[in-house]
Amino acid sequence: MKFATLLDVAQSAGVSYATADRVVNKRGGVAQKSVVRVQDAIEKLGYERDEMAANLARKRVYRFHFLLPDDSNDFFAALNAALRSHQNQSNLLRTRFHATRVPAFSEAAIVDALDSIDPAITDCVCLVAFDTPTVTAAVRRAKMRGLKIVTLVSDIAAIERNHYVGIDNLVAGKTAGRMMGLAHTSRAGRVLPIIGANRAYDHTQRLRGFRELLQTHFPSVHLLDPVKSHDEALTIHRVLGDAWAAHPDLTGVYNVGAGNDGLIDWVSGIAPMTRPVMVIHELLPKSRAALEVGLIDAVIDQKPYEAIGEALRIMRQLVDAKSVTQDATLITPAIYLCENLPPIFTNVPANPHTLSNRILSQ
Repeated sequence: MKFATLLDVAQSAGVSYATADRVVNKRGGVAQKSVVRVQDAIEKLGYERDEMAANLARKRVYRFHFLLPDDSNDFFAALNAALRSHQNQSNLLRTRFHATRVPAFSEAAIVDALDSIDPAITDCVCLVAFDTPTVTAAVRRAKMRGLKIVTLVSDIAAIERNHYVGIDNLVAGKTAGRMMGLAHTSRAGRVLPIIGANRAYDHTQRLRGFRELLQTHFPSVHLLDPVKSHDEALTIHRVLGDAWAAHPDLTGVYNVGAGNDGLIDWVSGIAPMTRPVMVIHELLPKSRAALEVGLIDAVIDQKPYEAIGEALRIMRQLVDAKSVTQDATLITPAIYLCENLPPIFTNVPANPHTLSNRILSQ
């Protein structure tokens, strides 16, 4: 299929290429009757402006700033690795990156970092956010300074940011609930949810979906009070030990966030026939290895490499003043069991799906 070019538009409108170019790029200095003819030709031919070519022509550079949690847990490490991988390609897209790492779950650090970003040298900011009044106020201030705001993985109120990139976390929680319920069939059970932080919107939405699904469709499965972990592996290892001691009839564990190293280390010490059903998030080297050898049962993966790529695409569209539809850009999570793991490709080491680590003790 041949796409209409600007030369096609100019010829159809009966104007020069330079005149058509001035109309398309809104540079003015064109008689109104010529503007109308060019616009009519654009509509008739279905011409779409090539933003990348236009940016190259005027040497436009996109200036993006990422605020990402530091590498304190496995998922955030994968998110940062995904950004580094995309940065290596940034010269092809005329995109200038700046990244600031903030302590995980530090509301104050997010606010300070966001307030310090200069709109004179930045077009758009992408951050893993907290849905709290102070973070929301900082986002509002940033937008008032002219910055575009994209939330990644964890969202805030839609009216405050420009766009969200990530999975539908409520649906992800319901998916985990469905898998947990099916694992119990019609049996009664006790299931422990582990949540990183109540301030993390993605965590609270997943927990809500998980609870709603179990209560509606598997009422015989009793949900214990969620325990907080701050996504710390040592904390998860400890709370699991405490829960196992208090509830020796524990039949399931759902880790809403990260810190799965602690969960895997704990379950590796439980007899296979008595261990709880384990549902977690993120296909990373150690969780993949644990899935392969039967220490965990299911992984819901939100594809950090794909999420960063989608964030970059949305950020460019926002800077180019293009409309973006939220529902069409949600990341579809992958559900992995030991039977359907993706192949390992060693030529793309920054993508966590392509990394292999089968040694659980490392």
